[in-house]
Amino acid sequence: IVEGFYKTKSRGKYLRNLLFFAVISEIPYDMFQSKVFINNRSQNIMWALALGLLTLIIIDKLKEKIKNKYIWIFESVIIVAINAIISTLLSFDYDYYSIIIIFILYIFYDNRFVGSLLSYLVIIKEIYAILGFAIINFYNGEKGKQNKWFNYLFYPVHLLILGICRFCFSL
Repeated sequence: IVEGFYKTKSRGKYLRNLLFFAVISEIPYDMFQSKVFINNRSQNIMWALALGLLTLIIIDKLKEKIKNKYIWIFESVIIVAINAIISTLLSFDYDYYSIIIIFILYIFYDNRFVGSLLSYLVIIKEIYAILGFAIINFYNGEKGKQNKWFNYLFYPVHLLILGICRFCFSL
């Protein structure tokens, strides 16, 4: 999300795409997660990613208006706290962790190691998350070969396949 925030041509379109895929991913996510078609008690990660992006957009606009770094950081922390609470209350996947981690990686964008280390400490209960944070540190900042739509579609399609398997095999 942070890399996309800095590199996208249109943050509005980026946010719109995340919200669109949050909507179309919800039923496959519920099928896989809860073995039901609609589960109001748990929402997929795309909602949290969209809220994280929105948080960065708001914080970045504040950064332009507030020249005092310490006031900006204080107000940013308040916004992050509010959105972390919203993420938890709406039962977004990864609750408040996702919003805090996105904020940390944004703040330490120029120092991936520190950002990754602090982010891992936030979500240390997920032991294997260290692998994802390690990968972040090997990223060279250049866009590799990829297909944007494959990347977006992978999440709902793989959840749909797993959800169908869960229904078919009573898992």
